[in-house]
Amino acid sequence: MHGSESSPLAVSRRAILADMGLSIGGMALGSLLSGTASGATPSAGRTLDPLAPKPPHFTARAKSVILLYSSGGVSQLDLFDPKPKLREHDGRPVPAELVEGQRFAFLRGRPNLLGSPYRFQSHGESGMVFSELLPNLAAVADRTTLVRSVHTDNVNHGPAAYLFFTGHQLAGRPTLGSWAAYGLGCETRDLPAFVQLLSGEAALNGKRFTTAGFLPGIFQGVNLRSGAAPILHLSDPVGMNRPDRRATIDAINGLNAERLAAVGDPEIATRIAQYEMAFRMQRAAPELIDLSSESRGTLAMYGAHEGEPSLAVNLLQARRLVERGVRFVQVFDGGWDHHSKLYKELPTKCRRLDRPLAALVRDLAQRGMLEDTLVIWTGEFGRTPMLEGAADRDTVGRDHHKDAFTVWMAGGGLQPGLTLGATCELGYRITEAPVHVHDLQATVLHLLGIDHERLTFRHQGRDFRLTDVSGRVVHDLLG
Repeated sequence: MHGSESSPLAVSRRAILADMGLSIGGMALGSLLSGTASGATPSAGRTLDPLAPKPPHFTARAKSVILLYSSGGVSQLDLFDPKPKLREHDGRPVPAELVEGQRFAFLRGRPNLLGSPYRFQSHGESGMVFSELLPNLAAVADRTTLVRSVHTDNVNHGPAAYLFFTGHQLAGRPTLGSWAAYGLGCETRDLPAFVQLLSGEAALNGKRFTTAGFLPGIFQGVNLRSGAAPILHLSDPVGMNRPDRRATIDAINGLNAERLAAVGDPEIATRIAQYEMAFRMQRAAPELIDLSSESRGTLAMYGAHEGEPSLAVNLLQARRLVERGVRFVQVFDGGWDHHSKLYKELPTKCRRLDRPLAALVRDLAQRGMLEDTLVIWTGEFGRTPMLEGAADRDTVGRDHHKDAFTVWMAGGGLQPGLTLGATCELGYRITEAPVHVHDLQATVLHLLGIDHERLTFRHQGRDFRLTDVSGRVVHDLLG
């Protein structure tokens, strides 16, 4: 709560805190309940409030991140990485040496090659190449950074997704958004540091990737629902006014404080902080989701319609969230796993994404926010140059491909108009400037002013970090 708010239990809470002494939980709770002013910067590089802003390790190029994650794996060969030779050899068996000893999710034997049917053109002064499926993103090519040489370690969705988000192929570790919140805190006290918005098929799978893992629970991401109630039970019950709710929370937190003093469990401090955050969000969330303050031109640019949940609305909300001080916004969009019906479903997905993502770039730029907001669009891996299933255009698909895929980025201190990396003439192997997922993670943290080797948390007797025991900053991407 803000320092200016009165509290009927303020004296009793101070007494409780005094009795708790200087325990770790007590210090954290004392700051959480004291109502540190919004945006306050810690004076000595440390803070008792875990979500208060913290200084970076060095000067940051970006202060916030918007990550658009296309769950399933984006077909880079149909969108970003044109291969005339692949089209020339369409329908022929893949060279045996490329697949010998390799593992795929579903392909077996020696499948046939699949050239893309889409036209590719160069755009902007940079000459960046885009497929005809992305005309709006092509129009912001000179604000865009493409990495065509990203690779990962696992060919299956779950492990590859966990590796991208947490740096490890098994569940249980903190996600990228949680690490960012842990390292830098938040610039607002009325909204969480890490927020996720969901859209597309099987979107609820995205809730797996907001976990704080072994970090304190206060750094876990908050999922905002579509519609008039972004968070369940956020509204006051009928018959309860704001002073009543304040008194209720104070009473609950007072009991939790006594328990924290007795057992010293930091998760109790997290629970107390979440009650306080929920109280503040009752005021902030309704204004956040109310798009009536946006101009008709802005809504039209995104293709967003108030009251109609969509990826377009979520990307507009992502801008509104970072505008209000949220550190990390994750937009999870399901339905990109095109093992079949690729040429029916991919154009549909691109139409839903291309316009609002390009609008986000323009919107951030015209508000002076693009230079310090890092925008990323990616999936967990790419798609194979070989077809999966029958060669019929209505049913053809591509399997998972871990060895070469493309990540689209913009803003946040990147070099605009840059295309980094290259793949072989069939789009199967990386031939230039390979970038592992750990390298991408290290670079994102670097742009936020964080040394990925120094951002650690001691757990089970050793220091853990997002990039595990590897990762390097890709300095060629920096502006």
